Amino acid sequence: MTGAPEPRAAPHGPRAVLFDLDGTLLDHAGAAGEAIAASFPDEAPEPLVRRWLELVEISVDRYLAGELTFAEQRRIRIVTLARELGLGDWDDARADAWIAGYVERYASAWRPFPDAPGPVAALAERGLRLGVITNGDAGQQRAKIERIGLADRLPYLVTSSETGAAKPDPEIFRVACAGLGLAARDVVYVGDRLDVDARGAASAGLAGVWLDRSAGPVPDGLDVRRITSLDELPGLLTR
Repeated sequence: MTGAPEPRAAPHGPRAVLFDLDGTLLDHAGAAGEAIAASFPDEAPEPLVRRWLELVEISVDRYLAGELTFAEQRRIRIVTLARELGLGDWDDARADAWIAGYVERYASAWRPFPDAPGPVAALAERGLRLGVITNGDAGQQRAKIERIGLADRLPYLVTSSETGAAKPDPEIFRVACAGLGLAARDVVYVGDRLDVDARGAASAGLAGVWLDRSAGPVPDGLDVRRITSLDELPGLLTR
């Protein structure tokens, strides 16, 4: 972490800490991988999971850009995968029926990262206001927070589906701060994607913190603070 700047919080320290959800608090990739592997048990799991996660990312990006509805982005990923697996062209009815089963398997695999509950509890005990800013459907994202046992600690939720803006658009971060009644400089935002989360938050005036669990070399020109585990966050905010 040498050479990375400290979060740009107000002199008195942050008053709120907001988090990304998928990939930061909840192991989305693990849950999606488990669900897709169970859906096609005869396929080699590694390439299947890798391709499925690619399709999820592509379809979600198109949904966030307004090109697809929430239902359409779900359909297109399985229709594409089915075609690639030699299963033919699926119509909407078949795709929707498959998605219903997949969503159940995906939801049953929702788990927090091991380093999430402890730091969130520690920050709550300090009296900081805590919450989540997430790209996605509000209903599903609320259900995720409930399932991983963090709803009481993270009562404040701002989603792209409700605000009409998606990260890294500064507007979603501004809406979140306004909802708390706080200036951006009083809020820290933590997420696992450098550009979408940490830099997106910084562009709106928040203190962006990049959660890089890969713990690889620090990129040249890093302009936000980096942590490699959420366990580091309470200490970072104290400093």
